[in-house]
Order: sequence, then C-alpha cells, then structure tokens
Amino acid sequence: MAPRHEEIDLLSLMSTLYAAKKQIITITLLFALCGLAVSFLLPQKWTSEAIITPPETANIIGLRRAMVDMTVLGVDANIDAGSLYNMFLKKFDSQELREQFLAKSPYVQALVKNADVDKSALYRAISNVSEKFKAVNNIDPKKTDNAPYSSWTLSFTAPDAEAAQQVLKSYVEFIAAEVNKDVISNVKTALELKVAFEKNKLALDRTALENDHNVNLERLGYSLQVANAAGLKDPVYSNGQAVKDDPDYSIALGSRGISEKLKIEQSIKDVAQLNASVQNRDHILRSLEAVKLGEIDFKPYQFQMQPSLPLKKDGPGKSLIIVLAALVGLIVASGMVLVRGAFASRMDID
Repeated sequence: MAPRHEEIDLLSLMSTLYAAKKQIITITLLFALCGLAVSFLLPQKWTSEAIITPPETANIIGLRRAMVDMTVLGVDANIDAGSLYNMFLKKFDSQELREQFLAKSPYVQALVKNADVDKSALYRAISNVSEKFKAVNNIDPKKTDNAPYSSWTLSFTAPDAEAAQQVLKSYVEFIAAEVNKDVISNVKTALELKVAFEKNKLALDRTALENDHNVNLERLGYSLQVANAAGLKDPVYSNGQAVKDDPDYSIALGSRGISEKLKIEQSIKDVAQLNASVQNRDHILRSLEAVKLGEIDFKPYQFQMQPSLPLKKDGPGKSLIIVLAALVGLIVASGMVLVRGAFASRMDID
C-alpha cells in the first residue's frame, strides 16, 4: 500500500482564520491593551550622563598659584593633574561617600516619604539608589579607534529625567568638594611636617654652634694663660720671631690679641650672628610659618559633556511594547482558531 502524503491546505487555513476574524481581532486588541497597561506600569528609567577628562591648566591654576611659595620653600605635596583626576574617580566610586551624600539628599528623603523613617529602611533606600551611579572608562582596549585622550562617562539613573540630571550634578560637585578638602588637608600636613623638620634641624644646628662657641671661649681662656706665662704680649709675627704655635692653645696673637678676641667672643649673644647658613635657614622657617592656605578653587576634572537632561527613557518605548503585545495576541488568537478548527475536522472525520 502506497504511503499517504498529508498536505497543508493553505486556502482552508486562511478561510478558517477569516471566518474567525472577529475573535482574532478582539484577542489582538485585548493583548494590545494589556501591553499599553504594562507600559504604564513598568518603572520609568531616565539616565543622565556626563563625560569628564583630566583637568586642564585653567581648572587647577588656583592650586598652582597657592603652591608656588611652598614649592620655592621646599614643600613637596606631590600634586599634579593626573593625581587629582585619579583621586576624583576613586572617590566617585566610593560606596561610603555615596551613602554619605545620599543620606542628606532630598532625592532619597522624597523616596522614603517620611523624615522619621527607621534606619534600616533608609539604609535600604540609600543602597538601592547608590547602585544607580556608574563610572565607565571610555577607552576600550579592544578598539583601535579610541580617542587620543583619557575620558570617563559618569551616569545616574532615576525615575525622572530632571531628578537624574540634578542628582548626578550634585554628586559630581560633592565629590569635587571632597577632593578639594583632601588636597588642602594633604598640603597643610606637608607644610606642617616641613615646618617641624626645619625647626628641629635648626635647633640642632644652633646647639652645635653653641657648643662650638663655648669651646672657643674655653680655648681662648687657656691660650691667654699660656701666652701670659710665655711672656708673649704682641703677635709673634710682628717682631720677626719665629715661634711654632701650640696646636691645642694658639698663642700666635699674643696675650693682647687673645684678650681682645676673647672679649669679642664673649660679646656674641646670638651664635648664628656670624653664620649665614643658619640665618638663611631661620629665614626659610619664618617664611614657612607665614604661609596661610585659604580657600583654593580648583576642579579635579574637565567636563567634556555636562550632566545631560535625558530626552529618552531607558528600555523599550510604549509603542514598541504595544506592537509586541499585539503580535503576541495575533499569534495566540490565530493558534487557538487553527487548533480548534483542527479538532473540529478530526471530529467530523471520526
């Protein structure tokens, strides 16, 4: 017996679908309406973005001006554009700073709806919001057409476009202020350490000069006694005498010369009076102590793009959701009609 080949009758299928067109249209419209409802129920997500690059001269000129005097005086704070940029990115990604910023943010307070909310609920809200901050390096090692400079994209996602822009802008300013605070603190610490070092070193040098001065006084006193004992009143080179001077207590000046030199040494009140090196270091110390660091305005980054106002929400749009829901409804309705028709045909054959 020859095998039986079953063929699909497309005309019959089309006829079946056409006959149930009202049912198919109704189900399709119901699915489309469900899609519309879902599009309204889905959480709104708007992402604000900003692009930053390392700071340029104009951004840190205030800091450089403040550092001129300290650099001349030998204070090394190790501050440059690259270190400021890296510090900003590090702090931007700090979970602790995000929580610190969001704990006082009106945006989070509005989310919890209650200023007296318990700490656990506030912490959960802060943790959820902090995950919406992103920092992405725009240099892709797999690409060969990267921009010839370093840049990062900073972003924040919120249910509202204006809120996303405002929170990102405020957070960038908050992090910049934290960097400013740390840099000023580091500079002040470096200045304090330099002042302490110079004070201690100068004190040691003065002590050494004091000791040398006292030793000189002792030696001159002994030299005067030796000269008097030897009967040398005038310098030995003034009367043509050839005398081998004593290596420990010089008597070459004679008792009169030694006595005058002793008076001069005894009249010295400041041991640094005849030492230019110590006087110079004392001037540097006074200059260091006179340095005052006030408010220093600088930015640890350069905006390539300011925090943007999102014009399009994240994810699929309403129209796309409705179209997809309608297509699903059309497929489901057509499938139901065809299955029901197949069962009806089978029942008729039986």
